[in-house]
Amino acid sequence: MPSIEQTIVTYPIVESFHSVQGEGYWTGTNAFFIRLAGCDVHCPWCDTKLSWKASRHPQQSVIELGKLAASVNPAIVVVTGGEPLMHDLTALTETLRAHSLHVNLETSGAHPLSGQFDWITLSPKTFLPPEASIYPHVNELKVVIANPKDLEWATLQQSLVPESAFKYLQPEWNSRQSQKLVFDYVLQHPEWRISLQTHKFLGIQ
Repeated sequence: MPSIEQTIVTYPIVESFHSVQGEGYWTGTNAFFIRLAGCDVHCPWCDTKLSWKASRHPQQSVIELGKLAASVNPAIVVVTGGEPLMHDLTALTETLRAHSLHVNLETSGAHPLSGQFDWITLSPKTFLPPEASIYPHVNELKVVIANPKDLEWATLQQSLVPESAFKYLQPEWNSRQSQKLVFDYVLQHPEWRISLQTHKFLGIQ
């Protein structure tokens, strides 16, 4: 069980909720999401801009977060943001793993890796590129595509992650142009898969 010392460790939390993973490799999987506040990447298409400023959001202890996650018995816990690696995630992952939970990370990789994860999804951004040290740990590469230049960025990122990593291109939401761009590219490059934001199609969180 979590140690006494961990009760004093808190994080700024935008929201935590039980749903299904809507994107990438784990699409459709029963998941508990922990969305941490704070982000310095500032993607123009971001759908969680309210998460950018950490001081706007309440602090929650790792003990509380661990109990909340364990109470719904999810297949996976997804630590996301914002940019979660702006925080030291050691205490959070230790607590979640003490509850025998499978812990996934969604990150741009723009800050050094902290914590222990069962799965790391890297979604690198040109605005603030990943730390080189994260690449060997990547299980899944997911690149958002808005224009042809993003495909060049995706190719570069592909060369930096392990060969075993699953590789996804995700069209910018609600853009027919980017959807066609991704579709055509995947047909020519079978090492890539398409990731769709299925939670948005389903109208769920």
